[in-house]
Amino acid sequence: MTVIRWGILSSSIFDVEHIVPALLQCEGLELCAISSRSADMAQQLAAKFAIPRAYSSYQELIDDLKIDVVYNPLPNHLHVP
Repeated sequence: MTVIRWGILSSSIFDVEHIVPALLQCEGLELCAISSRSADMAQQLAAKFAIPRAYSSYQELIDDLKIDVVYNPLPNHLHVP
């Protein structure tokens, strides 16, 4: 089975309480990175959930060539920028 590598743009409460735990239970995917506007928050969440990489900007995660899928839970008005 091919493992699909995911990254999450955001450190919202919804992500932390619902998305991250759900992804960690899925077969066939690896949650590889999380980003936040706060470096400290990204690092805390990465440590809490054993996510290998933490980014302090959304663009850093988007530019990570080791990510296959970027989950974008940001508000709709932030999707394009």
